[in-house]
Amino acid sequence: MGRFRRDHLSTAIRRRSAELGVSRWDAPGEPVPFDEASAQDFAPTTPGVPWGLPWGTSWFRGTGAVPPAWHEDLTEGTRLEASMDLGFGPAKPGFQCEGLVWLPDGRIVKGLEPRNHHVPVDAAPGDGLVFYVEAASNPDFSGGDDFKGAAAFAPNPYGDRATAPAHPLYRLGAFSISVVDEAVERLDLQVQVLAELAAELAPTSPRRAEILHALENVIARLDPDDIPAGTPAALAALQPVLDPPAARSAHHLMATGHAHIDSAWLWPTRETVRKVARTFSNVLDRMDTDPELIFVASSAQQYAWVKERYPDLFERVRTRVAEGRFIPVGGMWVESDTNMPGGEALIRQFLLGTEFFRREFGVQTTGAWLPDSFGYSAALPQIIRGVGGTWFFTQKLCWNDTDDFPHSIFSWEGNDGTRVLGHQTPVNTYSSDITPRELFRAERNFRDHGPASSSLLPFGFGDGGGGPTREMLRRIELLQDLDGSPTIEITTPDRFFARAREEYAAAPVWMGELYLEFHRGVLTSQARTKQGNRRSEHLLREAELWATTASLRTGAPYPHDELDAAWQTVLLHQFHDILPGTAIAWVHREAEQAYEQVARALEDIIAVALRSLTGDGDTLLTADSSPFGGHGVPSGAVGVAEPHPTAVTVDDVDGGHVLTNEHLAVTVDSRGLVVGVLELGRGREIVPAGTVANLLQLHVDTPSQWDAWNLDPTYRATTRDLTMCEGLRVERGEDGSASVVAERVFSRSTVTQRITLEPGARTIRFDTTVDWHEHDKLLKLAFPLDVHAERFASETAFGHVWRPTHTNTSWDEARFEVCAHRWVHVEEPGFGVGIVNDSSYGHDVTRGTAGGGRPFTTVRQSLLRAPLFPDPAADEGRYYFRSALVVGGILETGAVGYHLNGLTRTVSGDHACAPLVQSVGETTALVEAVKQAHDRSGDLIVRVAERVGGRTRMRLRLPEHAVRVAQVDLLERALTPEDSLPWSPGEPVTLDVGPFEIVTLRIAVA
Repeated sequence: MGRFRRDHLSTAIRRRSAELGVSRWDAPGEPVPFDEASAQDFAPTTPGVPWGLPWGTSWFRGTGAVPPAWHEDLTEGTRLEASMDLGFGPAKPGFQCEGLVWLPDGRIVKGLEPRNHHVPVDAAPGDGLVFYVEAASNPDFSGGDDFKGAAAFAPNPYGDRATAPAHPLYRLGAFSISVVDEAVERLDLQVQVLAELAAELAPTSPRRAEILHALENVIARLDPDDIPAGTPAALAALQPVLDPPAARSAHHLMATGHAHIDSAWLWPTRETVRKVARTFSNVLDRMDTDPELIFVASSAQQYAWVKERYPDLFERVRTRVAEGRFIPVGGMWVESDTNMPGGEALIRQFLLGTEFFRREFGVQTTGAWLPDSFGYSAALPQIIRGVGGTWFFTQKLCWNDTDDFPHSIFSWEGNDGTRVLGHQTPVNTYSSDITPRELFRAERNFRDHGPASSSLLPFGFGDGGGGPTREMLRRIELLQDLDGSPTIEITTPDRFFARAREEYAAAPVWMGELYLEFHRGVLTSQARTKQGNRRSEHLLREAELWATTASLRTGAPYPHDELDAAWQTVLLHQFHDILPGTAIAWVHREAEQAYEQVARALEDIIAVALRSLTGDGDTLLTADSSPFGGHGVPSGAVGVAEPHPTAVTVDDVDGGHVLTNEHLAVTVDSRGLVVGVLELGRGREIVPAGTVANLLQLHVDTPSQWDAWNLDPTYRATTRDLTMCEGLRVERGEDGSASVVAERVFSRSTVTQRITLEPGARTIRFDTTVDWHEHDKLLKLAFPLDVHAERFASETAFGHVWRPTHTNTSWDEARFEVCAHRWVHVEEPGFGVGIVNDSSYGHDVTRGTAGGGRPFTTVRQSLLRAPLFPDPAADEGRYYFRSALVVGGILETGAVGYHLNGLTRTVSGDHACAPLVQSVGETTALVEAVKQAHDRSGDLIVRVAERVGGRTRMRLRLPEHAVRVAQVDLLERALTPEDSLPWSPGEPVTLDVGPFEIVTLRIAVA
């Protein structure tokens, strides 16, 4: 049947065809607007001509007329349409050339993609036709076979215009118009779907035999030389197998149109802007024809791009949103990574995204739509609830390489105890094209048969966009209630979650993070992007605090626009293929430039604010924006730091050095390695006997697939300890500190390691400068610790997550590389040690045994990788990393984490500045953000969060001009009509804060 359909049935769909004349103009650089392009001189071209330099834009003009003789063919049951083949290859839509069709008056028609390159034609016989096609010659990185072929993951130079070869990538196909026979088209699809359905049924199934018999009857009724003549009889022969309904117990798919569009990945953000326009126009075109289509799209950033670049298209979207057919979902600025961003950044993802959807469309999103992020933070349920959401959707957990996630529908409990209804779609994709194979896969994979009967199925070409096609919609019509198949209907995510909540009120609870057992290398790849993100997050905290303090204390204008722009840039680059380091070189080059611009803008805001607060004097002052304060300067204040009176001593021992202060004695051997850290108060040695700390270890890192994404466990089979030392010296600091500096050379790279002990500190600083020129390597920094720990704490958004150090189960073993923000902490009762970083997210924590078999714990930071795909030059260059070993508990480790990440700075001025808000007394809740309200009302927003996982009472001193304080949600809205907290002006406000709870206050000031 397949061959008959290919050779005869499918080719008979077009009764008549005529080629259009085609001419072309190549844009010399970056894309240009339609008005500019359409005014150029176009040169004639023909099918088969090469076109399209990598990342280029060519404009094609198709011209012709509908042949007058076609009036006899354009009868009821036919339609006129154009087909425009840009030279599409086997790669799926979004991974090769694509185009956007325009009319001469500047109206957008739709996108052109592989498997969706038809264009509606509104014309009569004899009418002339003119189309413009903005064609993008984007390279194919997928190997032409969705990353499954021999060419997949091969390094190539196409990731940036500067390195891409200057030769055309495509050969133009035909531009034509045709008369489509809709009855033959319908028969062709019915035959295809029924054949696919039969292939999914058991060989002994009576239903399968019935379908195959009907398909044989179809062939018997069709003359290959005149398919249209036999089509009515063939359709009638199929009707008896299309009429019987599905079984009552069949699994029910609740489908929603979708087009996952990566905000950057194997293309730069400038191309994503055009991908969104192509996809949205495809959807709007389909909605004009198919009133049943419902489409969901996330990412406020992508809508904002359309509003800016394609305002007419945006207004068409606005119309469909008002009808409830084009549905903004997710409420986030982009579909971000959720492991590495700080808690405040996750809140701003929702704040900026939700506010955009409310402002532009008047809608409130109701859940988190994150189908493709690489694992999910335990802080998310509380944040989702805090912005008014009730559900969470993904498909990514099906990518686990070790353990099958046990639920399709589940109640996800976050680190504070908040729960949302979660769904891991059993279809295992966010871009279904509605084949019986996918429907049966969903039914087989569904984990909750019995108490629940439905799952959510997003359909439409995705990753690079494209969206639903007419063929997908026709498939849904055929399969919606068909014997032998799961059932399917088009609906909305909200309706699915309402049904799931009703059916499965007692859904099983999954507590804590949703760790993805795959793509572990994303915590380290493209270190410069990660450093830019970390630095930007902390600069934003500083800028908002000092600008808010200046606005209330001095009347200085608050830089709303500048801060919003900085946040939008940072949030965009937290997208789940940018921050994880899995995009092409172009994307990361632009990310680094963007972070530099953000840093300059925020440094200017901070400098202006601090100058207004401290004056123009010459006194050296310390501005401490961390939640802890230090050296006599309170948190959120500017003052004169108190120097420590006793300098660190240095003793030379056996070619090495011992650095000593009141609390620690640090022994560095002749190789520049730490062989001892003695805690003097207890007389306890922290480095296990026979081991060394601050040890760089080099591994061969060659994952079997997904190079920049994956870290395979086999990397541990090769370990090279970098103990060679080219030079060792001691340096003294003006503050009384002492440092030992070691120089190392290995392979094609060099390293400088600086070990610093400061007066009075319980912390050792480790500064590592690497000039990195490796390929397929992984560089880790190891700290063996004489601590017997069955578990370790890793800082995450607004708290920490506990993970085991052992590998008792496959779930434990699969977590061989995990995410931590600023610190990892291990402890025994009454004693703990933290390892702090300034930009490293990937860590592993393992158990070892010292002399006598006594167990110890090793914490390692992943500093650098060198994957070859998709960026062959990933991570090349010079890097600076700051780490620290802290003797103390989680709060002490956290304090070092804030300061190591640059939240303290020295400024010149003539007077100090007291904190705007100040925590009074002991508490485990910290002030996480101080800013002006997003609505620009002048109200003050203060966010606090409990940080150790216990209950605490916090007393918070408010600004002197405060007149009212209320607890609000994360969108800064009142929680109740009577939302003011009991409080007397001049007195601290008292808050009872639960474990890892986030509390947001809105303070009105006079």
